[in-house]
This record gives sequence, structure tokens and C-alpha cells, in this order.
Amino acid sequence: MTAPRKTQIALTSKAAPFVIRAERAGDVAMREALLDACFGETRHGRTCQRLRDGRAPAAGLALAAVREGKLVGTVRLWHVSAGGRPALVLGPLAVDPACRELGIGAALMRQALAAARARGHAAVILLGDAPYYARFGFSAEKTGELSLPGPFERDHLLAVEFTDGALDGAEGMIVPTGAALPKRRAVRAPEAHAA
Repeated sequence: MTAPRKTQIALTSKAAPFVIRAERAGDVAMREALLDACFGETRHGRTCQRLRDGRAPAAGLALAAVREGKLVGTVRLWHVSAGGRPALVLGPLAVDPACRELGIGAALMRQALAAARARGHAAVILLGDAPYYARFGFSAEKTGELSLPGPFERDHLLAVEFTDGALDGAEGMIVPTGAALPKRRAVRAPEAHAA
């Protein structure tokens, strides 16, 4: 008896699947190039970057989307205190412009939020476009009394709670609380010894 033969379906390049997985150390250069392409080289001066500088993303919450061996999407979440309440800040979310019609951004968001909830986090905050992020449950309802360490548009500061009341009464500055990245040691060439 022969096994039934599975029909092969040719996929167009546009329909090629993507995979979302944990970010790896080897992704760094591709991630940085993608972020530069999406946000420009001035992205390091943005307000939310101040919450990420010198910090490691939250454990298990740095994701990469890969398509045909190339990193085409990224999202990371970071520990913060939102007016004294523990939360995460999401960002940046970036997708290769050539892949924007494939649902990669939405898939990254859904997986990142599901992973944050599964890890017991109570709330996620982001700075973004309310109409886009509303479909994931984000609103400005609980962020009206919160501030960021730099300029921002008040109606773009959004949050979603996984635990009811996690951000009730939250007010004040959002500050980073995540683990600090290890300082890089300067590597010096060995000194030549006189003979």
C-alpha cells in the first residue's frame, strides 16, 4: 500500500510564510538595520528610547519575524514603573516595508501580548497610533495622568491591562526598571614589551 501523495502548492514570493520566534544574538545587526530603515537614524533620540537605553528587554519578550531566512519584523517589551505600578512598555514594533501587507505586525503584536500575559505581567503601555492599536485592546483610558521622559503626544500614550485595575490611579513619570545591560569592556591590544 502506498501512502497518499500530498499535493504541492506553489507559493508566490509574496505569499511566502513567516515564522515568529524568540530573538537571537545573531539577529542584532539585522534588527538594527530594520529599525533604521523603518524609523530613520534619528530613532535613538525618540522619547521612548529613553526607557530602553542601557536596559535589556523583558525575559522572553523580544520577538523576531523571519521570512525566507531574513529578519522582517521585530518587537520587544521592557520593564517599567508606570507611576509606581509595574508594567511593560512595548516597542519598537517594526516590519520590513516590503512585507507590510502580510500581517506580520499584527502577528507580532498578538504573540508579544500573549507571551506577556502568560508570563504574568499586568499591563502593557506603548506610544502609538490609537486607531491601529485599539484592535489589540489599547486605549488612553488609564494613561491620562502618566508622563514620559520627553515630548510625546498625549493621545498616543496607550495601555492595555491584563489584570483589571492594574493601572487604576497610575500617575507620574514612566521610568525604566528592567535589568541593566552589561557594560562593554574596552578591549586593548597587548602592550609590546621591550627586549
